[in-house]
Amino acid sequence: MLTMKGKYGLKAMIHLAGLDKGTPALVNDIATTNDIPKKFLNTILSELRNARLAQSKKGKGGGYSLAKPAHEIRVGDIVRTLDGPLAPIACASKNYYRSCDDCGDEDKCPVRLMMLEVRNAISTVLDNRTLAEMRALSDVDASALMFHI
Repeated sequence: MLTMKGKYGLKAMIHLAGLDKGTPALVNDIATTNDIPKKFLNTILSELRNARLAQSKKGKGGGYSLAKPAHEIRVGDIVRTLDGPLAPIACASKNYYRSCDDCGDEDKCPVRLMMLEVRNAISTVLDNRTLAEMRALSDVDASALMFHI
């Protein structure tokens, strides 16, 4: 499940993706425009900066901007930076795998096998879509977003 931290981080990155190249945004402007608590946003933007997804400039004309073009930033990278693994349980994680204490044979565990499918479906969407594509979704007719797996 996406946490509020992840949701606010995505909203902030979408905000930055909407700016002209090289134009920084002040934390207060991002927070106000997107209804994000400013103190929480500072923490989120700091994590995104440390992950090299956002960058900051201090002083006059400073603020936050994307560290690279929006079409080069994968949504999955943003979510993982802020919320950690995409898998609903640790034994189904690709990058943060941990075995379960209560599982005798994880190769045959139906819970793990189902959660692997869930993790793979989430990853397929988030790792194959860019921040630019996510930002463009607001310009798409909602009926076009319906799809079936």
